[in-house]
Amino acid sequence: MRREKTTSWDVTEHLETEEDMTMYLEAALEGNDPSLIAAALGDIAKAKGMSQIAKQTGLGRESLYKALSPEGNPEFSTILKVVKALGLQLHVASGKMESAV
Repeated sequence: MRREKTTSWDVTEHLETEEDMTMYLEAALEGNDPSLIAAALGDIAKAKGMSQIAKQTGLGRESLYKALSPEGNPEFSTILKVVKALGLQLHVASGKMESAV
């Protein structure tokens, strides 16, 4: 029986352009899952260079890795600093609210 060799998939290898990063974060935001959003920001920060993001935010690199992991629970101020350092902006749009009748 022949065994297939697999390698682990790393999303950061596919976040090459600003458009890739924007679309990735938008998809995470659609899920309304705070841990997914934080992890997506972490993936984008890794793709851009976590050391650079840490320097721009004034936060420790290791602290950012921890906060922006799926298990992390970053403060909103951290999220805003990271978004700004990544050159991104958060926007609000009116969504259709469903009533529970």
